[in-house]
This record gives sequence, C-alpha cells and structure tokens, in this order.
Amino acid sequence: MDDVKSTRGADKTPERPLRASGKKKKKKKPTSLPVKIIKGFGIFMLSLFLIIVITGSIFATVMTIYVLNFADTTTTVSLDKTETSNISRFLYENPNYDEEDPDSNEYELYYAIRNTNRHVAWVDIENIPQTVQDAFVYTEDERFYSHDGVDFKRTFAAFVNVFIPIYGGRQIGGSTITQQTIKLITGDDSRDSIKGMERKIREIFRSINVEKTYTKEDILQSYLNIVPMNTQKYDIVGVQAAANFYFGKDVSELDLAEAASLAGMTNMPGLNNPYDNPKGNKERRIYCLDHMLSNGAISEDEYKQAVNEEIVVTGDISFSSAAVYDDEDRDFGPTSWFMDAALNETEQRIAEAVGITTEEASERLRDGGFTVYTTVDINMQEKVQDKMLDASNFTTYYMDPEDDTLWSGFIAMDYYGNVKAVVGSRNEKTESRIYSTVTDATRSPGSCIKPIASYAPALDQDLMTCSTLFNDRPIEIEIDGSKQQWPVNYSEYGDDGNWSYKDITTTEMLQRSLNTLPAQLIDKMTPAYSYSFLKDKLDISTLEEADATYAPVTVGGLTNGTKLEELVGAYMIFGNGGKKYDVSYVSKIEDIDGNVIYEKTDGYKQAISESTSYVMNRMMQHVITEQDGTGRYAKLSNTDLIGKTGTSSDWNDLTFVGCTPDYVSGVWIGYENPERIPTNDYQNIGAIWKNIFGDIADSEPHKSFDQTFEMPESVEKLKYCKSTGLLAGAGCSNTAEGYYKKSNEPEFCSGYH
Repeated sequence: MDDVKSTRGADKTPERPLRASGKKKKKKKPTSLPVKIIKGFGIFMLSLFLIIVITGSIFATVMTIYVLNFADTTTTVSLDKTETSNISRFLYENPNYDEEDPDSNEYELYYAIRNTNRHVAWVDIENIPQTVQDAFVYTEDERFYSHDGVDFKRTFAAFVNVFIPIYGGRQIGGSTITQQTIKLITGDDSRDSIKGMERKIREIFRSINVEKTYTKEDILQSYLNIVPMNTQKYDIVGVQAAANFYFGKDVSELDLAEAASLAGMTNMPGLNNPYDNPKGNKERRIYCLDHMLSNGAISEDEYKQAVNEEIVVTGDISFSSAAVYDDEDRDFGPTSWFMDAALNETEQRIAEAVGITTEEASERLRDGGFTVYTTVDINMQEKVQDKMLDASNFTTYYMDPEDDTLWSGFIAMDYYGNVKAVVGSRNEKTESRIYSTVTDATRSPGSCIKPIASYAPALDQDLMTCSTLFNDRPIEIEIDGSKQQWPVNYSEYGDDGNWSYKDITTTEMLQRSLNTLPAQLIDKMTPAYSYSFLKDKLDISTLEEADATYAPVTVGGLTNGTKLEELVGAYMIFGNGGKKYDVSYVSKIEDIDGNVIYEKTDGYKQAISESTSYVMNRMMQHVITEQDGTGRYAKLSNTDLIGKTGTSSDWNDLTFVGCTPDYVSGVWIGYENPERIPTNDYQNIGAIWKNIFGDIADSEPHKSFDQTFEMPESVEKLKYCKSTGLLAGAGCSNTAEGYYKKSNEPEFCSGYH
C-alpha cells in the first residue's frame, strides 16, 4: 500500500527549487503607456491606409466604368453643319415624290422656327484677320495650338481652385475652344451636379475625337462663327455679325482694339459688351491685350495704341441673318393647328432626350437647327382647314356669323397613331400656339365612350357575342343614398326614351345606342375595371378617381370629359387588330449635327385581342348601315365606315368618331360655355363629319376593311337566329349573319321559339 502511494506521489509536479546562486529572477517590466499608444496608433494608421487603398481601388474601378459609360468615344461632333442655318425646320412627306426623279424632294419644308432677334452671318477663316483670330485664341485658350482638344493642366487647375482658392478666388475656366465649340453645337450644357459631370466627360472625349477629325483652322472657324456675342437686347452670334452690329464693319476691317473688344466680352457677353457696358468692356479689352502681349502676338507699341484707342460703337441692327435652306427666310405667318401640336410634342421630346424643361427645350428649338419630320398629310390638312371654315358644313340654313357661335374641332390619324390633319376651331387662325378644341379642350364624349369602355372589354372577356340577347331594362344602383333604377335611354331627338323590357341583341343595342346594355356590362365587369381599361390600355389621361363609378364609364359622364385627340386615338383598336399606338404629330427629330434624338418606334399596347377587334369592327358597321343606326347620316358612297355618335345627357356636346379602312377621325361640336345645342339650327353630327371628311374618305386608297383588315383565323362568320341570339338551326327562319370568336361561339338554336 505504501508502495502505491509513493508511485502516485511521484506523478505530482515537484516544487521549483531555489536557484543555487540565491539570486531572484528579474520580473518583466510592463509596457509603458506611451509605447502602447504609439503601437495602437501605428496599427490604426496601417488599417486606415489599407481601407483607403481598397476604397480607392473600388472608387477607381467605379469611376472607370462611369467614365466609359459617358465617354461617347464612338461619336464625334460634326463641324460641317455649323455653317448651316440655326433655324429649326419642320418637314412633311412630299406626296408627289418620285424616287426616279433626282429633282424630286422626298420631304418639303412645312414650317421654320427661328429666333427673329438672332443675328448670324457666316465668314470663312481666310477672311478673318489673324489679329482677330489671335485675340480670341489668347483670351480663351492660350495653348489652343498645342493641346489635343483638352487642356488638362487648365482643367486640373480649375478643379483644384473650386476647393482650394489658389487663384485668389478668381474663377479659372477649364474649357478649351474645342470644348466650347462642341458645347455650342450640341447644346449639351447641363449645370446639374451629376449631369454636369456626365456632360463634362462626354465633352472631353468628343473634343479629343474632333481634334483627330478636323484641323485647328476648322475648329477655330466654327468657334468664331457660333460664339455668342449678344447684348442684353439683341442676340448676336459670331464675329461677322458682331463686327456688323458693334462697329458697322466687315470682320476683315476690324483693327486690334476692336478685335480685343470683341474677344474680351465672350466670358459674359450680356454684361461686358461695348454696347451696354463700355467701361466693363474696356477692362476686358485690356485683359485680352495683356494676354496677346505676353504670348508675343503683338508688340509693346501695338499694345499701348490699342489700350488708348477710343472705339466707336454703332449698334447697327440693319443687317440680317444669312439664309441657308431654300425658302427658310420667308414669313410663314402664324402656325397652323397641326404645327401647334407638333411644336408641343417636339418640345416635350427634346426635353425628355436632353433632360431639360419644356421651356428650355422651346428656347433650344428656336436656336438649335433641329430637323423635325412631321406626320402631316399636307393635302388633307389644307382641305380640312377649308371645310371647317365653311359654315354650310355645320348649319341647316344661312346664319349671321354673329349668331353662329358654335365651336368645333376635327382630327384624323392613321392606325399607327400618326396624325394626318387637325383643326382646333371653325375660325381662321391668326395667332400661333392658341387654344385648340382638339388637344386642349376636355368635353363629354357621351355615348362614344360605350365601344371602348363597355362593349370592347366585355367582348374581350367573352361576356357576350355579337348576337347575345340582353333585356332592355335598367340596373339598380345607389344614387344619393337610395337604390334607383338606372340609366334611362336617350332619343336622338332629345326626348327621354323608355325601357322596352324587350330582349335585344348586342349589335342592335350598339347601333341604337341604348344605355341599358352598357350599364349591365359595366355591372358585370365593375366600373373599376372599365376605368382601368380606359386609363391603362387606351391612354385616356383626363380621368379622375371619381370616374371609376357607373355614370362616367357607362354614358360618358366623366368629371373632366375627354380630349378629342385621345378619344379618336382610342378607336384605332377597331381597325388594326386591337393595337394601341401613341398618338403622334412627329415621327423623327434630328439635332443640327444630324443625330437622331427621337424616332417613333413600332411599339404598341395590345388593348384587346385581334379577334375582339375584328368582331367589334363588324358590329360597329351596323351603327352606320342600319336605318335606325345613330351614325347613318355619316354613311359614305364608296368607302366602308364604322363609327359611333356621342351625345352628352344635356345635349351640350355632340361627337362622332368614324373609322375608314385607312383613317380614324372624329369631330366635336359645342359652345365655349356649355349650353344645349339647337338641333334645328345645326346638322346631325354624323352629317357634319361627312361634310368635313367624306370626300377625303371616299378618295382614300382602300375602300373596304377587307382590303386592310383580314379576318383572323380565330373568327368565324356564321348565321344566327334573331329570336334567340343562338347559332341558327335548321328550323330557324328569322336569321342574320354575324361574326364570332371561335373561343366563344353560342350553341345552336333548337328552332322552337
């Protein structure tokens, strides 16, 4: 037992023996506080350095990608068109264009927009004295002849000076003459912090590309011809126009003092020009001469003489801009109704493309030399304008013009939404950009709302066929807190009709414009669905949330009404397979450099199916062809027509929208201040449409929808029983033909009825 214990004891760690020398072991001194701080600070600085390196690398990568995205290195800026006009031209497709005739123009000038207060005159570089060239070069860009488009030394100095005012707070311009030329040509001059950075990057790369493409003389020539030299009142552009205006001379006759006077004002021409501010201009003249002297462009004697010379400013505005394009300098007079709409759209398109406001786009359009391709059919536009001015197309008898105060508007477009003609008034147009009953007015569409708000979406959902029988009876809805039967039917003669409680086919309901079936269809789909269909699928922009109820979407009692432009545009779905295209007055816009900044695409929204579109097309023919069809007065002699009349409940607004194989068009009449239209004084709305557009429609290329709208394979033409609305059986004698979606064909009638 004792042996065992001794073994276990041997496993224990022996006590540490004392050193033989008897000396105690030195204790390790603790690290002093300053050393810890220094060590910690070193670790912190190393970590911070690594973070900066990593962050810097990420930032550099991001900036590289960012720069490449906005470099625009593949597109240079053409200087060729700086010699051409700054006037923006609106063109139309020449109807007499002959591809085999070299003298035939594909496009003709429709209208030209110019800044009438802008004075421009071109001069070639060889006719600009070297003194004038040097004055601008050494004032604006001393290293112009040595850099490759960008003066990086100057650019860096300008950047640093923003944060560290090493130049005493004085602003240092970083743009070279090449960059300024590009900015003036493109109009790309965003001041926004982010967009401004993107613009500067584009400008740098464009400048480098321009320098590779053109000589220094080419660049300087362009710059000297487009540099702004304006006063506070007059818009002067280029050295030739400036020499004419300020000194009454040709640029070739300018002396050194006059050249320096012009070159010195370019930093802020409105404030430093010799016409408005002689004192400030003299300071800038001396600034220019100082730079010319320091660069050896003039001698000391020339410098002194130019500083002390008393220049004489004439302020001669008798000169005019030089016309470049044929016929562009003629007086076009007030804009047409079509041009008003085209201008509105063009300004919007430019604003969207460049990222500016429509007001800024308007200013840029006046000076920018844009080329705008319009959709107008010039012959149709002129004919419709004349028709709208003829009172006999509206009235039932001769009326004194003072008594005939009825307003009207008309628009026609193709099935891609390209507007061909538009007239916004019955009066002669004597002013530009005025109120239009087509694009500005919002009026009740009345029953014109029915095909697009109830019939088409219901047919698309297979809630009916062309022959489904519905009872002519009201639905019950809550009005003013109580359940009421609604709606009543309205007679085309203005007296309220009664409910017949008869079973009537959908086609007959549509042709007679009864209100009860649309109400029943809206009840099935819900007003909210119809509202969304109008807004999202058909682009009706005037809707309010309050319109998602029965009356607005059933009988057109909308809060704001609709614009005739949008109402007619919605009807295009009945002649093109259910496609909704944007309504457009402009097909393409090019800037002065020939770059396309907008072009209408082939994009569309499929509002309804092709089969629904075709069936609706055939149903709506009955509105025109049948004896009790509300649109029978619009029937044409040679051309197919489908359409719908619309009457507001109080007879304040009358509308007709008609579709021929080639065009969708519509007319509206009403008073400026809504009041009941006297039907004895004015013709039926269908007849008014025919008077304005009938002969144009009858002369269009296609006469029938069969030529332009092929029946889809998903649709069948079948006989139906008029007594039951079902497909006609062997025992049915009272039959008619209708068109049906194969996905929703009725059963066959048994013949027992």
